[in-house]
Amino acid sequence: MTELSAPQIGPIIQRQRKARGLTLQQLSALSGVSKSMLSQIERGQANPTFAVLWGLTQGLKIDFAALLQGGQAVPSETTIEIVPSEHTPEIRSSDGSCRLRILSPPSLAGTTEWYDVEIAGGGRLDSAPHAAGACEHFTALSGQFLITSGASTYPVKAGETARYPVDVPHSISNASHRPARGLMVLLYGKTGQGKPA
Repeated sequence: MTELSAPQIGPIIQRQRKARGLTLQQLSALSGVSKSMLSQIERGQANPTFAVLWGLTQGLKIDFAALLQGGQAVPSETTIEIVPSEHTPEIRSSDGSCRLRILSPPSLAGTTEWYDVEIAGGGRLDSAPHAAGACEHFTALSGQFLITSGASTYPVKAGETARYPVDVPHSISNASHRPARGLMVLLYGKTGQGKPA
């Protein structure tokens, strides 16, 4: 099993925010991450996704790697952002069996995020619970996966979509011996599965 876990960065985010004289509301406006999510991250009560962290680096004007090393300035924003394939942010598990490419823009971090997911044969991506009410929509593009959310596990084959809560421990496993790909959309809030609020 492989687990992608973010370091405890709440205190670092808080220090960077305060060093810039920003309130939670101001950083929320700059990063696109909700004020409540920021507060939860700073208190260590939320497991931020890499897309949320990416949004925070943009709002704080620091390099992603520098977020954990004290902060550095980054170039100013442009009106239209084109992200070449080779510059699309990518997350890899420590054993290299799972690769997630962050396709969503930083401005949507903490509300709606989407990822291109590739898992090697027999690989598994385990995740800690996200914020209350969050859910994922996972579409298998190739291969066959096993989706686990809490105590429930269901198979998902190419062309099928699974929708499941992720405010509980959850995982995506490649049930085959070949690499498989899928598209994952993470929605925060109580309307994530299309149910009325």
